[in-house]
Amino acid sequence: MESIEAGLIAPCGMNCALCMAYLRDKKPCYGCHVDSPTKNKSCMNCLIKNCPDLQGNSTGFCYECAQYPCKRLNHLDKRYRTKYHMSMIANLENIKENGMDAFLRQEVERWTCKECGQLVSVHRDVCANCKTPYMP
Repeated sequence: MESIEAGLIAPCGMNCALCMAYLRDKKPCYGCHVDSPTKNKSCMNCLIKNCPDLQGNSTGFCYECAQYPCKRLNHLDKRYRTKYHMSMIANLENIKENGMDAFLRQEVERWTCKECGQLVSVHRDVCANCKTPYMP
């Protein structure tokens, strides 16, 4: 079973280890905390990741902000809940209440393909490795 590094959890609560861009073989993205030439421009220019309010908080996560959850985060969360069955706000609440280690263990359990043991993408309904249908 794979593991997920804490540095792959974005300020908004997205688990970058589950993103198609991170999981692809050619020109992968290395997550929101790493600037690289292969990173999608929309990710580089992300208004949440680049939010000035995040620069001053101690955790680096949106839940520490006075505006939490802001309009941008609510919009992103709604889209991901509707299309991908994953909530950034629920992720952030989980991290805040249970800590990063517990959250990462739960993520590995939830997003690991039962057939091949690889992490699956939140953006797909099949495992990219073995093509087994997947629904979290």
